[in-house]
Order: sequence, then structure tokens, then C-alpha cells
Amino acid sequence: MWSYERRLQYPVNIKQTNPELAMVIISQFGGPDGELGASMRYLSQRYAMKNREVAGVLTDIGTEELAHLEIVCAIVHQLTRNLTAEQIEGTPFANYYVDHTVGIWPQAASGVPWSATTIQSKGDPITDLFEDMAAEQKARTTYDNILRLVHDHDVCDPIQFLREREIVHFQRFGESLRMIQDDLDSKNFYAFNPAFDKKR
Repeated sequence: MWSYERRLQYPVNIKQTNPELAMVIISQFGGPDGELGASMRYLSQRYAMKNREVAGVLTDIGTEELAHLEIVCAIVHQLTRNLTAEQIEGTPFANYYVDHTVGIWPQAASGVPWSATTIQSKGDPITDLFEDMAAEQKARTTYDNILRLVHDHDVCDPIQFLREREIVHFQRFGESLRMIQDDLDSKNFYAFNPAFDKKR
């Protein structure tokens, strides 16, 4: 189904390792509002979406979220690559290191592992699209919080890109919601007003 290009959607070139920052950034991999949850949410919801155009939007954005997951993982990896245990000792990353060394694993900044219980796929188009719009705003807020804490330009640059994409996704889901609501309004109007000719 997918064609994979061996490059990131947005470049990540971090020069200085920093395990403290890695612990902040990892929340957008496996946190409750992170990219893993977003991709699983949208790619699951698309199957019950009867409007094919909106199903396509869910597929497009779900696929892009996989690319964003890859960017976040690249940031965490570059912030922690080649660190020794001594460099990690005493940092917030130490507890993570005990379980995963410097491997990438989905969890929140708080240490809570990713869970499918943080996402929803209800099968109702209105419910799911409101869920999706809220998810994009929560992700945007998380990126805002990260940008308040992080001052390294090399880290902030891809984070700002990801934040901007959350806004675009929110807008696309809003357009999709209006499309679904227009469809429902039209069907309901003619269902309750059979005297009107649909062709008029």
C-alpha cells in the first residue's frame, strides 16, 4: 500500500546530545497525544467512514502521522546517541535507560507507556471527526509546551514543523466534518420533505 522513501519528511540534524530533552520529546512518540496514537487512530477510523473522500483524508493524515513518528524518533535518537551510562546518570532519562538503554520505545514524558486506550475509533463519522480535531489540538498544545521548554534551535526547528502540520490537520478534519454534516443535512431534508424533487 505504501511507498517508502528513505528520508525524513523534514530533516533532523541535532549536533548536541541531551538526555533531558530526549525525555521531553519522547512524549510525542508514545504519549497520550503523540504521533503513534494519531496514526493508529486515523488509519483505524478510515474503514468505517462511508464517505470515500473523508476516508481518503483519514488515510492521508494517518500516513503522514507515521512520517511524524519517524521525525520524533529521529530527534530522540540524535539526542541520545552514543551517550554513556555516566552521561545519563542523574538525568530524567536514567530510569528510561534502565529499561531500554537508548533504544526508542513509545512512552509519555511521565514514563507511562503508550496504550490504545488513549485513542478512539467509534464508527460514527461525526464522533470520530470531533475526536480527530480534538486530538490535533492536543498534539499542537503538547508541541507548544515542548517549545516553551526547549531552546536548542536544532531541536526546535523540526518541532515547529510538526506543530504547523497539526494545525493543517485540524483544518482538514474541520473541512471533512462540514462535508459529512452537509451530506447528513441534505439526506435528512429530503427524508422528511418527500414532496421536494431532489433534482431541482
